[in-house]
Amino acid sequence: MTNYFYVSPEQLIKDRAEFAQKGIARGRSMVAAIYDIGVLLVAENPSASLNKISEVYDRIAFAGVGKYNEFDRLREAGIRWADGTGFTYSREDVDARALANYYAQHLGDMFTEGQKPLEVEILVAQLGSKFRPTKLYRVAYEGTISDEARFAVLGGDAETIRERFAASEEVIHPLKETLKNAVNALAGPERNIPTADLEVGILEDRGNRRTFLRLDDAQVSELLS
Repeated sequence: MTNYFYVSPEQLIKDRAEFAQKGIARGRSMVAAIYDIGVLLVAENPSASLNKISEVYDRIAFAGVGKYNEFDRLREAGIRWADGTGFTYSREDVDARALANYYAQHLGDMFTEGQKPLEVEILVAQLGSKFRPTKLYRVAYEGTISDEARFAVLGGDAETIRERFAASEEVIHPLKETLKNAVNALAGPERNIPTADLEVGILEDRGNRRTFLRLDDAQVSELLS
């Protein structure tokens, strides 16, 4: 006869949260911030091919921290959702809030009903237009959505990085200064992050439909100089 051990719902939720938090903390952090004419996303990422920051739709970007294969599946699912919604209705019907809700439902279901919670934290960024404002939505491992006013920090040591970045971002700056402040916040006072270990993307109007641009090492070095 098999013996089953009782675990209270409160303890089960606590254990799942601790499991997810530990997995996220092992990853490197990223910062997203609104600058004067766009949105900046910058992550510490030594890999040249495993991207944390990506385009999802015309004016929407995605970023993830934690377990790569888990947040990359979320990115792919978000692209399919956005493409399907835009095709069925119109491109203007695809917005960051609806996409964040889609992610939140999936993360919440996995946290409460899955074999294990996803070890990820994600961000959905939207560049404003005449239809919608510029927005940053952070979605936690258990499905909680946070509407961030000017910037968001994801990953391990997020509170410390948030405090460092907030001290330098009391007002909205141009891209060059915002990037410097973000990199300094990620690095802290005791180390420097090489340009090759930075992944940087922006959302900015450039006269065509697509607004996402991934900056290469030369462009990042020029902005940080």
